[in-house]
Amino acid sequence: MSGLELFALFVLLVLAASALGALFLLGYLPGRIARKRNHPQAEAVSICGWLGLLTGGILLPVAYIWAYLNVPSAGKETVQ
Repeated sequence: MSGLELFALFVLLVLAASALGALFLLGYLPGRIARKRNHPQAEAVSICGWLGLLTGGILLPVAYIWAYLNVPSAGKETVQ
């Protein structure tokens, strides 16, 4: 292998690793956001984020929107 072929292989490996890292971040982020905001359904949001990757990104917008929703907790009473 020549030096140019080795450089091309290195570039391809870096791109593949970056793509995997980006996919991991996309699946991980909704659950982390929900836990940081003390969302009562944070675990379900996290699962929805990971399933979003398996469904080709269809559920990812749902997970991100769900992570930012203000869902009232079961213990809080609403004042009318």
